[in-house]
Amino acid sequence: MEKRRPSSEELLEIIQREQKEMHNGKLKIFFGYAAGVGKTYAMLEAAHEAKKSGKDVVVGYVERHTRPDTLALLNGLEEIPNKEISYHGMALKEMDLDAVLERKPELVLVDELAHNNAAGCRHLKRYQDVEELLRAGIDVYSTVNVQHLESLHDLVASITGISVKERIPDDVFDSAAQVEVVDIEPDDLILRLHEGKVYKENQAKRALNHFFTKENLAALREIALRRTADRLNRTAKKEKKESAARAGEHILICLSPAPSNKKVIRTAARMAEAFHSGFTALYVETSKKAEISEESAKRLKENFRLAEQLGAQIATVYGEDPAVQIAEYAKVSGVTKIVMGRTNHRQSTLVGKKNMVDRLTELAANIDIYIIPDQQPLFRKKMFFPMEDTVITTKDLLKTFLIFVCASGIGMIFFQFGLREANIIMIYILGVLLSSIATRGYLCGILSSICSVVIFNYLFTEPRFSFSADPDYPITFFIMLLTSVLSSTLATRVQRQARQASQKAYYTELLISSIQKLQKGKNEEEILQKGAEQLEALLNRPILYAVSYEDKELAFSVEPKDKEKEMFDRFTLEEKAVAQWVQKNNKHAGATTNTLSNVKNYYLSVRGMQEVMGIVGIPIKSYEQLDTFEKNLIIAILNECGIIMERRRLSQEKYKIEMRTHQEKLRSNLLRAISHDLRTPLTGISGNAAILMDQETLLPEGKKHELYTSIYDDAMWLMNLTENLLSITRVENGSMKLQMEPQLLTEVFDEALRHVDRQVKDHVVHAEVKDELLMAKMDVHLIIQVIINIVNNAIKYTPVGSEINLSAYRKGDWVYIQIADNGLGMDDEIKKHLFDMFYTAYQGKGDNRRGLGLGLNLCKSIVMAHGGKISVSDNAPQGAVFTVTLPWEKVDIRSSDC
Repeated sequence: MEKRRPSSEELLEIIQREQKEMHNGKLKIFFGYAAGVGKTYAMLEAAHEAKKSGKDVVVGYVERHTRPDTLALLNGLEEIPNKEISYHGMALKEMDLDAVLERKPELVLVDELAHNNAAGCRHLKRYQDVEELLRAGIDVYSTVNVQHLESLHDLVASITGISVKERIPDDVFDSAAQVEVVDIEPDDLILRLHEGKVYKENQAKRALNHFFTKENLAALREIALRRTADRLNRTAKKEKKESAARAGEHILICLSPAPSNKKVIRTAARMAEAFHSGFTALYVETSKKAEISEESAKRLKENFRLAEQLGAQIATVYGEDPAVQIAEYAKVSGVTKIVMGRTNHRQSTLVGKKNMVDRLTELAANIDIYIIPDQQPLFRKKMFFPMEDTVITTKDLLKTFLIFVCASGIGMIFFQFGLREANIIMIYILGVLLSSIATRGYLCGILSSICSVVIFNYLFTEPRFSFSADPDYPITFFIMLLTSVLSSTLATRVQRQARQASQKAYYTELLISSIQKLQKGKNEEEILQKGAEQLEALLNRPILYAVSYEDKELAFSVEPKDKEKEMFDRFTLEEKAVAQWVQKNNKHAGATTNTLSNVKNYYLSVRGMQEVMGIVGIPIKSYEQLDTFEKNLIIAILNECGIIMERRRLSQEKYKIEMRTHQEKLRSNLLRAISHDLRTPLTGISGNAAILMDQETLLPEGKKHELYTSIYDDAMWLMNLTENLLSITRVENGSMKLQMEPQLLTEVFDEALRHVDRQVKDHVVHAEVKDELLMAKMDVHLIIQVIINIVNNAIKYTPVGSEINLSAYRKGDWVYIQIADNGLGMDDEIKKHLFDMFYTAYQGKGDNRRGLGLGLNLCKSIVMAHGGKISVSDNAPQGAVFTVTLPWEKVDIRSSDC
């Protein structure tokens, strides 16, 4: 079987995971099925072995349990003093996290991983302390029992009858580098209990009668071993790079505020683990969400958090019928199994409405549905209208009254024209419909129907202007009442759906516009500012934000600016410390979280792929609580913001690297060229000077003149080269300043030709400017240098006797300077690179001083600094033409001297 090559995404994930593992510490868990199996003892023994191997080991926290054997193993290990916290008059001891971080050992022992920290600690849970230690690069040994795993809570509680409050998410257990099972036989553990090695006598008796029965211990032991085997199996699959959902299974649960929903979530998580499948937690948001009680809202938030901890992907949909929304989502998302709790309300005997399970079975016939039983008591579902539908406002009453008056007026007109009563009844029914649509809720429609029947009876039935009963009118009243209720229900539902659709459209538009605006940010500060603007528009509250730099303190700004005083007044040193912790640990913290929750703001990291790009603070106190959808939208905006900021930062770093590479290349090329090409003229100068200095050597005058000429030529070549090098240096470091003045082209040509190479005598040079008053705006010294370099280039690469013509003319607002020769010309490939630095073209002509290839590159830089252009083309019938454009300067003859 051919081995599959990993994709680029998989390779990136592998690299990132390896980099993370390289910097993070490693967690080893000593895992047992009950207290007293020897987890702490095994951890301490392992710590002594690590210390013997030369590792720096300290004890962060170990629960003594007054067990002599365990206490004896603490001897010889350095202990970090515990932090004492006063709670309701009691002194509680907790691990001093900051002291451990400051000590920074290689390995720290932290007992009881699932422990809940006392109020006042940085984190609510001890496993969060351990995660921070791991991020700091410190290895951790810890202990945990099977009943403390979140996904096994309901299963263990059903066996033992005891609900454990201290629990850890399963991903903490699964992310451990090592899990060592500490196992003894249940009979041996019971014997230890009898001997008082686990608990004191009274406590041991209670444990033996309740939790520590042989049947319970055997079941817990089996669960612990099976859970460890599942972890090993999944780790092996991950190492083989197999997809987690290879079997094609996808499990879905529906989130709700029901007390039984936690059990459903845990059961689905275990199923997802067993099937190695995808796991989605779906929340159907209806228009009645605002009606749930504060207690239900709290449970719903806890269920969301539990689903996230157990690895579920959270999704939210909108609609009035949860069964339809769940079925549609399941079909679109490829869900194969739906896990639900038992419906815990009685169905009405009068209204034969099917329950959720029956409806899902019909709507999603090809999907397996699992019903999880619970022990919640049955209750009768309320049949009353929602509170918001039973509230009548003055505005609604006024609308109803006006519609009712209009209907009565039209009825009177119909009556005067002799129309039948059926037509008048239809007018009142229409009025009831309009009242139901124009008002909110049901009561106005019902009130309108009652009043319509009464007034119709009073005004239009015989005898008129009396309330005499007619046997037909109760039927009319019933029809009008039924019409009003139905129309009100439909109108209210449409209004709710319209509000939901508009809200969803607003959020979608906000997310799309956020991405577009973030892309337009010029720098990291502006990108994060635009992200803060979007959050402020979404949440209607001020936003704190700061860009994160590795070596700089966080400098916070506020959006909008007029709220700076309000936000900075509440931004205390404690708030700043939380923001710095978020920056360091790349975690969310503050209000509504389990970390440093006693502050006023909720702090989030703006995450890139590799580092924290910024920090955002959202005020929570004195504002409405954020719902789950808002939090998901916030994270989506900040993640996009972080990616764009990181991309911009990487682009800037790439540019800096390219500039440094370019400078290094320039430096190396320059040194190489100087070391090679300067050697020849210097050798010639020194050699000729040595011959002339040798008084014993008699040379004829002609030979001496030849040597003098050679020395002069070599010296002039070096002078021109030095001038070019200095000019190139000024261009590269940006110190070249132009002295722009209008200059006559005839004078510029004359001055340039006086300083060209001495070999110009072997060529025919013409300078022609038809308009003697033609002027261009230039830095005259630099443009003269350009002309000298081009003419010298022509002298060097054209045969003796060739013609070199200098000309200039005006075209529009530009002056065109042309330097043409009738030499051999050049290939198109040479033209492409002629103005590149260090490029030299030999053209088949030998030359012991072929140059560094700086002259024409310098010409290009000077001309472009003037705002002009330089180019080369073929001359007819042969040769080359260099063309330089400069801004034209108009000559005012009237102001010139006569």
